[in-house]
Amino acid sequence: MRTWGVADSLKLYNVENWGDQYFSINPAGHMTVHPKRGEGLGIDLMSVVEEIKNRQGVGMPVLIRFQDIIRHRVVALNEAFRKSIAEFGYKGSYQGVYPIKVNQMREVVEEILDAGRPYEFGMEAGSKAELAAVVAMNTHPNALIICNGYKDYAVIKTALMSLKLGKRVFIVIEKLSEIFQVIAVAKELGVKPLLGLRCKLYSKGSGKWESSGGEFAKFGLTTPELLHVINILKQENLLDSFKLLHFHVGSQVTNIKTIKNVVKEGTRIYAKCRKMGINVEYLDVGGGMGVDYDGSRTSFDSSINYSLQEYVSDVVYSIQEICQAEEVQEPNIVSETGRALVAHHSVLVVNVFGSIEIGTTPIVFEETLDEDDVVKEMRYLSQNLSTKNILEHFHDALQRKEEALSMFKLGFLSLEDKAKVEHLFWQICKVIYKNASGFRYVPDELETLNKHLADQYHCNFSVFQSMPDHWAIQQLFPIMPIQRLDEEPTHASTLVDITCDSDGKVSKFIDLRDIKDTLPLHQIRKGDPYYLGIFLTGAYQDVMGDFHNLFGSVNEVHVFLDETEPGGYYIEEVIRGNNVASVLSWFQYSATDMEKRVKEQIDARVREGHIKPREGVELQNFYEEVLHGYTYVDVNRQSKLLLEESEYITRTASDGDFEDDGDDAGPGHIQPPPMTL
Repeated sequence: MRTWGVADSLKLYNVENWGDQYFSINPAGHMTVHPKRGEGLGIDLMSVVEEIKNRQGVGMPVLIRFQDIIRHRVVALNEAFRKSIAEFGYKGSYQGVYPIKVNQMREVVEEILDAGRPYEFGMEAGSKAELAAVVAMNTHPNALIICNGYKDYAVIKTALMSLKLGKRVFIVIEKLSEIFQVIAVAKELGVKPLLGLRCKLYSKGSGKWESSGGEFAKFGLTTPELLHVINILKQENLLDSFKLLHFHVGSQVTNIKTIKNVVKEGTRIYAKCRKMGINVEYLDVGGGMGVDYDGSRTSFDSSINYSLQEYVSDVVYSIQEICQAEEVQEPNIVSETGRALVAHHSVLVVNVFGSIEIGTTPIVFEETLDEDDVVKEMRYLSQNLSTKNILEHFHDALQRKEEALSMFKLGFLSLEDKAKVEHLFWQICKVIYKNASGFRYVPDELETLNKHLADQYHCNFSVFQSMPDHWAIQQLFPIMPIQRLDEEPTHASTLVDITCDSDGKVSKFIDLRDIKDTLPLHQIRKGDPYYLGIFLTGAYQDVMGDFHNLFGSVNEVHVFLDETEPGGYYIEEVIRGNNVASVLSWFQYSATDMEKRVKEQIDARVREGHIKPREGVELQNFYEEVLHGYTYVDVNRQSKLLLEESEYITRTASDGDFEDDGDDAGPGHIQPPPMTL
């Protein structure tokens, strides 16, 4: 029998494709992170987890940020544009901006601006709060600030006042009414604005956000509106303020053909504006550059069929092609790349603290003479499975199960017999699926058994807080163990979180060909922590998570490369996640008031003699400890009074194989699962 190895895990979890050389597996079977994309030995993710747990006292779940990945992505984007501009002899330059909405965390923004400083890399804001942050953080005198979104007086005035500070702030007109507001405030302040006009293209994006573009898009000026704004600017002697043309067709554009079509249409509008005598200098191609979450390199929703360099080359070439055809000056290119810059840098590590195996039973039933015929029939099916009748017996087992449920509802079946039928049914399904998987053709009915038989692994996190896009729009993220990757994972599983919501689960996983309903995981070993990594979560997940069940933000650590340190890294910062009191305070609960209320209740019980004074003090202290503790499950503080499961539970075996034992069932008889009922 061939031994499972690291190479098998790399292939099984498709790491070499979605990992994009930032992630791999070392000989010890641990996930490694390579912030410089393939260079060096890499950072052992398990080593980081052990350090923050043992030395820093940081509990799970924890979000680990590898800030060097952000720097690498910023440099890679800018260098890709420099390469294409030089290769094609493009006459304009490139100056990108980071859309802060993708991840507004200060540490992320600082890293992007610092890495982008040699490239005069700027920022984009889409709200009042974002603009306030961008104006303060973006200090490079030549870096651009793009002001998008809905704009009230405060937003417009902030943008125009920033011009007085020497900042290059472009107010992008996205609705017709905005031009009148901008002109009025500019006159009030005596400032000449820098303006961008966002045009509404007919071309649409591709993928989940396809509907955000096109002629029915939420933002942008139609062609008549664009011409109307130009006429207004002429009348106000502000036509020379129009320096930037902007368009955007949506996030995570999956198909490179779409990108080329969109850029060509947008460039054509730019060219016509230039021919009208308007000195437009910048063409903002918006965002849309995606991330290959599943590693398939296709136009599937969770993938992209192009590389970063291909995207950049096609943008530069498409703009140049149209400009040369129209005989106009090639513009300076602006892109609002966000997802592709930050998605790779963060990994959410969660601990698995339990599992539910479908079809197992915690008790052993003795076979009785008076058990109902439906039980006997189900037992017969389990003992007479063969390669020739596998589908027929599956149908019969389904029928017996339905009969048993109907009989129970009508009061004709005992609780014990109902339990026997259920247990036998799932054992039959397990044996059927295990052995049918080796068939040349597996009927659809049997193939779907996989997701019904999957184990449920209990994970210490909230889907709503840490993976909101998975819950809301079924975005797929790479998920896999970060240890034991030199062992074969034998359990087809789904993940359930700790919220009290049936939607708090992950039952769709990345696959090269389609979407998998289960994730292969290892058997949980008692006393041996088991960790899963949820990768490529750096875009949008940090800021879009909600507080369902009042689970707050998770613990966070920032890791940097350093070859002089043990393991080749150091932990630069630990940011503690929300405690119970802080989360409650957002919903108008005061920790001080709640502590006072509980103390009054405890004091009353002490006076009545129901509890002793010392017990009352212990109760109050414990309540206050809970209030100021982490909102997630603390699996390290289980009560010493918990009794061993093994004292009460006897699990029955559930696996069986085809075996020709020469009995009356004939060749191909399936050895029934060993079980005592």
